[in-house]
Order: sequence, then C-alpha cells, then structure tokens
Amino acid sequence: MIIKYGPRKAATADVPGIQRIVSGFAAQGLMLPRSLSQLYESVRDFFVIEEAGEIVGCAALHVSWKDLAEIKSLAVAATAQSRGYGRELVEACLREARPLGVTRVFALTYVPEFFARLGFGEIDKALLPRKVWTECVHCPKFLNCTEVAVIRELKDG
Repeated sequence: MIIKYGPRKAATADVPGIQRIVSGFAAQGLMLPRSLSQLYESVRDFFVIEEAGEIVGCAALHVSWKDLAEIKSLAVAATAQSRGYGRELVEACLREARPLGVTRVFALTYVPEFFARLGFGEIDKALLPRKVWTECVHCPKFLNCTEVAVIRELKDG
C-alpha cells in the first residue's frame, strides 16, 4: 500500500525534491529548468505530494496579474504517474487561486489534453502578453515554441 501525503504547501526542505523532479523533465526538454535559487524564492507558490518521505509531485501557482495566475512546474515522477497526482496538484492550485482574487488560471503545456479534462480550453499564446515578455523570452525554444496555452475561468464557489 502506498502512503501518500498531499497535496500540501511546500516547505524549504522540499526544494531539493522539487528540483530533482523538475530537472528530470527539463533534461527531456519538457519543461524549463529551475535553479535552487529560483525554487527557494518561489517555494510559497508550490504544492507537493510525497510518498514515503520522498517528493513525487509538484506544481506552482504563480500570480501574474490582478486576476490571472499560471500553473507552473507541474510534474509527477515517472514512478508515481497514473495515480491522479497531477489532477490533485492542479485542483490544489485552483482552490488557492479563488481566495487570492484570481479569476483566470493558465498554463503552457505539451499535454493540453490533460488540462482539457480539468476544464481548461486552448487559447492563443498572444493573449498572454505578460507571460511572453517575462519568462518566455529567455527560453531557448522561444522562437520555435510548441507549447500550447490553456486557460480556465474560475467560477464562484
């Protein structure tokens, strides 16, 4: 039997585990790498899931504007996939968004069908100008980006 804890808010002690998972996907070109410094600075944005004391999933909710936030660094270790952890992490981010006053949550993804199952719809990346001109311009794939932008409008309740 697998004993899982989370999703819960991340603590600084979780950062090395978050980086391990994110770095594995970044090495495959599936997400942007994150330095330890970046992760410690944004640790409050993260949720994690752990099994047997090991971080096996993470996701961050980063507020981009008054009513807009992004789900970033959503990753579940290969050994823990197909257990619903990705869904749980996204749902934790959405629950946190509402009391912050965020009414729209977006993500840039190579797996838009996953987000579609969670009520997200595809949009043109050009509709997210703040995102494009902050982090994306530093990405090595910027001019040939194949990520899909997805967004979900949050309803009250």
